[in-house]
Amino acid sequence: MFFCLKTTYFPFFIVTLPKSRKTASLSITKIILPVKENNYWRSLMICAALITVSVLLIVWAIPRDSRNYFFAEQGKPWKYADFTAPFDFPVYKSEAAINAEKDSLMKDYEPYYKYDKETESRMIRKFRTDFADGIPGLGPEYVNMIVKCLHELYQQGIMPSADYSELRADTAAMIRVVSGKVAGSIPVASVYSTKTAYEQLFREEPLALQRPILQKCDLNDYITNNLYFDRERSEASKSDILSSIALASGVVQKGQKVIGRGEIVTDETYRIIESYMKENERLQQDSTQNQLVLLGQIMYVAIFMITFTVYIFLFRRDYLEKPRSIAMLYVLTVVFCLLTAIFVRNTFIHVYLLPYAMVPIFIRVFLDSRTAFMAHITMVLICAIMLAHPFEFIVVESVAGLTAICSLREMTQRSQLFKTAIIATAAAMITNLAFDWMRNSSLTQIDYSSYNYLMVNGVTLLFAYPLLYLVEKLFGFTSDITLIELSNSNNDLLRRMSEIAPGTFNHSIQVANLAGEIANKIGANATLVRTGALYHDIGKLSNPIYFTENQTGVDPHDMIDDIKSAQIIISHVTEGQKMADRYNLPKPIRDFISTHHGQGKAKFFYIRYKNEHPNEDVDDLLFTYPGPNPFTREQAILMMADSVEAASRSLSDYTEQNIRDLVNRIIDSQMSEGYFRECPITFRDIQYAKTILIEKLKTVYHTRINYPTEKKEAKKE
Repeated sequence: MFFCLKTTYFPFFIVTLPKSRKTASLSITKIILPVKENNYWRSLMICAALITVSVLLIVWAIPRDSRNYFFAEQGKPWKYADFTAPFDFPVYKSEAAINAEKDSLMKDYEPYYKYDKETESRMIRKFRTDFADGIPGLGPEYVNMIVKCLHELYQQGIMPSADYSELRADTAAMIRVVSGKVAGSIPVASVYSTKTAYEQLFREEPLALQRPILQKCDLNDYITNNLYFDRERSEASKSDILSSIALASGVVQKGQKVIGRGEIVTDETYRIIESYMKENERLQQDSTQNQLVLLGQIMYVAIFMITFTVYIFLFRRDYLEKPRSIAMLYVLTVVFCLLTAIFVRNTFIHVYLLPYAMVPIFIRVFLDSRTAFMAHITMVLICAIMLAHPFEFIVVESVAGLTAICSLREMTQRSQLFKTAIIATAAAMITNLAFDWMRNSSLTQIDYSSYNYLMVNGVTLLFAYPLLYLVEKLFGFTSDITLIELSNSNNDLLRRMSEIAPGTFNHSIQVANLAGEIANKIGANATLVRTGALYHDIGKLSNPIYFTENQTGVDPHDMIDDIKSAQIIISHVTEGQKMADRYNLPKPIRDFISTHHGQGKAKFFYIRYKNEHPNEDVDDLLFTYPGPNPFTREQAILMMADSVEAASRSLSDYTEQNIRDLVNRIIDSQMSEGYFRECPITFRDIQYAKTILIEKLKTVYHTRINYPTEKKEAKKE
């Protein structure tokens, strides 16, 4: 039973728990509408928005290829039900068979080239014009000899050098030369390129002897190709040849059994199944089919996202009031679904490389284990529809995630994550091995590549440690690792406190020890309350001499009035907030600073001022801390430990009864003044806190024995 009694609301009625401890009955105050109607509808709108955005993003990324839903492995048993052809479809040849037929037919392919008669006459005319006076150093007969050679070259045919080199690679290559309306096949070896034609020019005996002189004439300027590639005719010829290739080798009739469950997938059966998938994919290009596939995917993803959101709405509605918490839940789920879609589209990347267990680890560290498991299962079930082996994937990753949640109770050391990664990986591999043993009759048939992926998955799971910092900063959480780092006494702020305000520093350490013991006993976050205790009084650094624990005989309060003194004492809360902002302390730590006095009063100065001004109306706000009152168990623990530890220093005699009376008086006073009304701490927790405080203070202030003094004998004269 909670000591802080608050209003609990439901969709149809409200039960109001009374503030008075004397009232034991429950009273129904309203029927039909909740007290917090606005928050109720706000939560519904947030849930609807989260579902809509998540579904749209995931469905956008999911592949709509049918082969993701239907998978066959050659040489492996058929894992699905008996497969009967739902419609007539052709049995397509394999790519290798089609390519072999193409290669065979393309041996008879002859590209078309146009023969240009005008090129020869143009080039010869140009040559005669340029050398009308003859070739310098040679007789006039050489001009006629070169013209004759050029005529023979052009008559034989000259093609571009690039085409010639490509075609000459095949010694049996033929081309079809189109001259006018006549086309004839000639060997490629019988024609020239511009380069070979130039060399052929000097093979004639008279010209070869005069080559040094003729090279100065730039005869290559008069040699150009007169055979031009006819792309249109060539492509038409190639299409005619390729069109003769039959893409299918048979037809499967509707209702024909293809394969039964448990039968081995042969090469022929595999080709039939692949043909069905290809034909089904072609049919899905129809807009109606695409719409049905898309609608089915939307429905599937929406079912699980709605289920997850309903869980949050019913059992973790407080997360809806924390934008960062709800953002982390949905962002992590959606991101890993998107990564799965990317991996599936790139078939060379195995999905087992993705560390899915990282999601429940993050949620377990920052939120709670039940929500971590629900988020993990939701993510895995959505990702499963993109995979060839959905059932195995669901089981393997569910086991890995559940193992990670159970093995990671808290994350305060790097070794804890290392152990979790090993345990989760081992669990996944054992589960996968069970599937392999059930599917295969021999150990030699097991595909061990998946185990390599799972091992890499375990290694990538270790990256959760550095990514933990990123998630923490991105969503504004505070991990135990951060708290441990902050509690290091070498921290700049703590070191400054130990130098400037050593009394406050020692007080904070004592409070941290007391609060940590209480938290461990009642199941609260001990790491959080210890760290919060170390920083709860950092505001005293602005005026350390005004606080008793830092004074060395001179009390500056004696020189100012009680109102001013109270304001200085109260200001350590606001100054602590400013200092926390300056040093970027996490919000949970800042909350300890503001709540460790709640909305209480600086009682010493308040009471003294009232006694000195009995006839004056005292403004209580001048002596009241800004608050708020504690709203978590850890903050309530700190308030109790802080007040008791500070008050214990004023005891004149540290007997067990005095300590017990002090603890009971202080905590009972805090309870009666309603400081714990807003936090979920129970009477049982408070009683445990009292017991621990009494026992610890007895240990701290235990009575020491008096050591006897040695008596010195008088010297004899």
